[in-house]
Amino acid sequence: MVSSNTYSLLTWLYTQNVEPGFAIIYFRITINSKRANISLNKKIKIDSWDYYKSKVRGNSNEARMLNQFLKEEESKIAKAYRELELEEKLITAQLVKARYLGTDQKHKTLQDLVSYHNQFVEKKIHKNTLRSYKTSQKYLFLYVNELLKTTDLYLKQLDYQFLLGYESYLRNYQPTNGQHAIENNTVMKHIQRLRKMIKMAVELEWINKDPFIRFSPTFIKKQREYLTEYELESIQNYHSRIERLQLVKDLFLFSCYTGLAYIDIKNLTPDNIVIGIDGGNWIITKRQKTGTPVKVPLLELAENIINSYSENLRVLHSNILLPTISNQKLNSYLKEIADVCGITKNLTFHMARHTFATTVTLSNGIPIETVSKMLGHTKLTTTQIYAKIVDKKVSEDMNILKEKFSYKPHIQRVS
Repeated sequence: MVSSNTYSLLTWLYTQNVEPGFAIIYFRITINSKRANISLNKKIKIDSWDYYKSKVRGNSNEARMLNQFLKEEESKIAKAYRELELEEKLITAQLVKARYLGTDQKHKTLQDLVSYHNQFVEKKIHKNTLRSYKTSQKYLFLYVNELLKTTDLYLKQLDYQFLLGYESYLRNYQPTNGQHAIENNTVMKHIQRLRKMIKMAVELEWINKDPFIRFSPTFIKKQREYLTEYELESIQNYHSRIERLQLVKDLFLFSCYTGLAYIDIKNLTPDNIVIGIDGGNWIITKRQKTGTPVKVPLLELAENIINSYSENLRVLHSNILLPTISNQKLNSYLKEIADVCGITKNLTFHMARHTFATTVTLSNGIPIETVSKMLGHTKLTTTQIYAKIVDKKVSEDMNILKEKFSYKPHIQRVS
């Protein structure tokens, strides 16, 4: 498309608010009689300026460097103008100025994207999810600062090589607080969050090309551990005079018989217990992680746990269904219980939710669709992971049976 704009660039001196005898060098962009002024933040003596040639007089090193700087900046403004022409935009002096200064959308930075993203999603995602994003962003700017030796980057600078460098940085990052190195799946989670932010930038047209086009995340599938019926019964039969251990046991079993995650148990109040369609007590709540509605009919074992804490002072004074402790202490105390019960698995609270899905429900013939609803899964494929675990257990048990009844040569008796 042939441009019909009238474009000119003038270099001039601004003498106001400057000490006598000095001036600040400015550019003036004029397009179709509309102007935009740009300060170059260069102060010179007025009597050293050649108004006819629009440059500094003399052949000193300082004069040569300043004149070279002016030529380079003139070229940058001309380049900004040509870019806008190629994009077939309605060009104005202010738009050329913005492109030159890097303040238009084409020159948004990583910091701009992070600020916009966090502000946009703040009311849409849970505070814990936002906290995870901010952790990923912390690592992102550590990489930018430590390895790339800068504080920010234009989005147009992000490419496949940047992503590979970021992945390598995360894998080799050494925490200073005694924690373990970042595991593969956590590395992929950090990169996945960056990918979501970059997708937002693409949709906002802040970046022309998605650097993730050729990048494939490599998650390592982990076996979801659960308790067998025997192990679950071992914990059920465990009793302790130590109050904290007894509470941890009860909370763990409550999760085994309801499928609720620990944070969702912490959020329960007596109002979450309602009379269900069958006339029995149900838990009706929402998963904090996804906001998905959850409806679980209460098994007698879960109801007994609730009733055993009905007179607990913390329950009475705080309007909660069950007393709770920190997740960190909870998992620490669970390991004590596992040792006493002879359970060699790495017992964590989340294993209770896996146990509900496998040992308690699917292994007892509850349809997978029903289990999926009770777990609050948004996709049936998520629940099918547990079904595969159950199928594997069936296969292992049947192989033992096959071995037992395997064909053995019949010895014919001679009479």
